Amino acid sequence: MQMKVLIAANHDAGLYKFRKDLIEELLKKHEVYISLPYGDYIPELENLGCRFIDTPIQRRGMNPIKDLALLKKYCKMMKEIKPDYVVTYTIKPNIYGGVAAKLAKKNYAANITGLGTAFQGNGIIKKLVVVMYKIALRKAKRVFFENVENMQIFIDLGIIEKSQAYHLNGAGVNLSEFDFKEYPALEEETRFLFMGRVMAEKGIDELLTAMDRLVADGISCSLDILGDYEENYADIIKEYTQKGYVRYHGFQKDVRPFIENCHCFVLPSWHEGMANTLLESAAMGRPLITSNVHGCLEAVRNGESGFLAEIKNAESLAGAMKSFILLSYEEKIAMGKKGREHVERVFSKEVVVSETIKGLGI
Repeated sequence: MQMKVLIAANHDAGLYKFRKDLIEELLKKHEVYISLPYGDYIPELENLGCRFIDTPIQRRGMNPIKDLALLKKYCKMMKEIKPDYVVTYTIKPNIYGGVAAKLAKKNYAANITGLGTAFQGNGIIKKLVVVMYKIALRKAKRVFFENVENMQIFIDLGIIEKSQAYHLNGAGVNLSEFDFKEYPALEEETRFLFMGRVMAEKGIDELLTAMDRLVADGISCSLDILGDYEENYADIIKEYTQKGYVRYHGFQKDVRPFIENCHCFVLPSWHEGMANTLLESAAMGRPLITSNVHGCLEAVRNGESGFLAEIKNAESLAGAMKSFILLSYEEKIAMGKKGREHVERVFSKEVVVSETIKGLGI
């Protein structure tokens, strides 16, 4: 039976890049509506067959007036579209879309793609978000998690029942799109790559400090950075690009040429749901260095396909990067191949999409 499926998210690039395969699978049997702010990837999502509903969302911070307007917008959607199933991604669609779906007595599923800043510490913001999540998810048919730690936190805090929880291995990675590439030729300079929003929580400060230490030790290495930066990092990025061993490329639609060119991908993030950049880089046969936290550590077989560093620790990160540099060329090639094998076994997009459809029950 064909159903109307409404997908609510906060960003077009993330929905297209990480959920395209799922959307294509849903479109084989169902009518799919997408609710999110307009962006460059909306035409591509529409070309897949989605029906777009422009929904402005303030992604960061809390504004009661704008958030109430978002809730009203979702409630109006439920009445006009009359979806049979609502699927939400990221915190505001999860909360306000969840409340709207619950009020309209619709089947709905939320995806916890990461806990974000709100869950760091035990302040008033965390308490407020926990209460809001409890209200929004109480009637959810399914709540998907990308790592087991996030799932256990929601269960322990009483936000959801254990029966609602469903663990996925992230969003998965398309192994054909991110196909294995031969390792770069042996060179004196080791090229590291970082992809992600340039902000403190992605560990960018620790990474830049680690680069300083390696260069000060006379090690020939460089760092390519892909991604938009928070405003307070504008001067820092400018300063480091002038040093010569950091290259900033901004946001890139196609990251594959950068992955292929690098010797090692580095993501010293403080928290993740499941870092897709790690999976993509490993799929292309590149060793990984990342934080020893859930959402990152699952992508790495420590010492075999990469190295783990302690969170918020520039010294530990520099040590891991130096350990990689000191490997022989053959060991680096073998490490990249191990990473590809691990992703094929655990994080295949085909398997994750199948598991998602199974969890949704449609």
